Amino acid sequence: MYKIAFTDIDGTLLNPARETSPATNAAVADLTAAGIPFILISSRMPAAMRWLQRDLGIAELPLIAFNGGLVLSGGETLHSCEIPLEICRTAYVKNADLGLSLQYFHADEWYVAAMDHYARREQNNTRVTPTVRPIADTLTDWMERGLGAHKIMAMGDPAGIDTLTAALEAAHPGALHLYRSKDDYLEIANREISKLTGVQKLLRHDYPELTLADCIAFGDNYNDIEMLRGVGTGVAVANAKPEVLAVADLVVAAGKEDGVAEGLTRCR
Repeated sequence: MYKIAFTDIDGTLLNPARETSPATNAAVADLTAAGIPFILISSRMPAAMRWLQRDLGIAELPLIAFNGGLVLSGGETLHSCEIPLEICRTAYVKNADLGLSLQYFHADEWYVAAMDHYARREQNNTRVTPTVRPIADTLTDWMERGLGAHKIMAMGDPAGIDTLTAALEAAHPGALHLYRSKDDYLEIANREISKLTGVQKLLRHDYPELTLADCIAFGDNYNDIEMLRGVGTGVAVANAKPEVLAVADLVVAAGKEDGVAEGLTRCR
């Protein structure tokens, strides 16, 4: 029996319309009625998670954004870990000859150089609209404000992403998580964070009476592996990567087929 639940969003929680289904909403309502928190944990920015919280009736609960890079609760930032501006600049410079779509995120700020195919797709998926301006201007602005990126996304030609990945690893060895969520998607985050560290930060601050053993967590992709390994019950949806399925304690239906609702009910 778990006492708190965490779930990834994309590929795990949403139905084919990229919304939460009636079955999921009902399962979450049962949890909250029993006093069991249901926490969204995602690579998404907070603004792309809050509307889902509202749909699920959990708008008052904490959320963990950017793969653990930003933990928010009650309007307070419990934890924030950024990619240093120097590395943000390296990604921009190394991309000059690659032509990838680079997107820079800090909290609820999202910057793109143009509303290209990838920016439009992310806008459609997340229901958040980015700010369009030259990346060089964003880096200058962040330097003046003392900010870094909670996440950088590079999207486009897979060979170009291979080149950028190698360049970042060579320029900043051991400093970054480089998640290949799709062949043409690279998610870049500070090496110090993960979804598991996000869970740990939240438990320590908001739920000190709970331990990792009290947690159930759901996921489908590489950035979920550490979390599923670390919690008491790690659940993979059927469409998860083979490496995720291999570490899971339980495998449920696919994310688009109410796998999270199934797991919440089966493990109660």
